[in-house]
Amino acid sequence: MLYKFKSKNTGDVIMLEPHGRQVLEIIGKEAGPKGIILPEHIPAALLALRTAIAAEELLEPQQQLAQNAEQKSQSPAIALRHRALPFMQMLDACHRQGDSVVWGV
Repeated sequence: MLYKFKSKNTGDVIMLEPHGRQVLEIIGKEAGPKGIILPEHIPAALLALRTAIAAEELLEPQQQLAQNAEQKSQSPAIALRHRALPFMQMLDACHRQGDSVVWGV
């Protein structure tokens, strides 16, 4: 399954299901097949994402050491910062314009 986030102000942001679910859970939204983020909820959503990114980055050096020891042959995981950036840019643009972000419609 894919999550396709839409707004009036930006292009669509498409995420694979696990990544879309993660982002929605971070911002406190139910990761269902349809949903909306209202303009008044966007500042809190951006703050929640920034907080989660900061927390992940504090743990990153420890996780990399453990990952290198266990999985030398696999490529490194992509950080939340990189996965969430397009979504955060969408939220920021919608906040400036006073528009909502929807998915599944």
